[in-house]
Amino acid sequence: MKIYTKTGDGGYTALLNNSRVSKTDDRIELLGAIDELSAHLGLAKAVADVSMSSDLSSIQSTLIKLMAGVASNASSQYRLTDGDIEFLEQKIDTAENGFERQKGFVLYGGCELSARLDVARAVARRAERDFCRATRLHRLDTNAQKYLNRLADFLYICARCADYKNN
Repeated sequence: MKIYTKTGDGGYTALLNNSRVSKTDDRIELLGAIDELSAHLGLAKAVADVSMSSDLSSIQSTLIKLMAGVASNASSQYRLTDGDIEFLEQKIDTAENGFERQKGFVLYGGCELSARLDVARAVARRAERDFCRATRLHRLDTNAQKYLNRLADFLYICARCADYKNN
């Protein structure tokens, strides 16, 4: 099977239910932002320690499920759970307790890992905004929106922790 299908040449693509939508559809924009986010998480994994790399891999797996939920018009099969959100909250709490966080504005790029995490965080915030936009027209998983919000917080605190460790 070839990688190219030519079915998207006219500016339309298929959702999981095989319905065709414009590539400018809010859901497709959202899926693109989440895909970009996952790619940035992969960049962070390349320089992270084993523990963080494992957490980021777990998050990437959850993002795949989240994307399937968006592409399937919120099929219950792909809904995120409260446990997915609690996973991030526990990781945030653990990280915050591990160092004294700098107060005030932060200049990004204290080290390579924090810079990569900050880019991922910024993309996570965009994905969250895209999610809110897509939710106006399409019924999407409310836990997925919460997850994106917590994910941005998680990436922020991990970046600050990386800067702290690098100092």
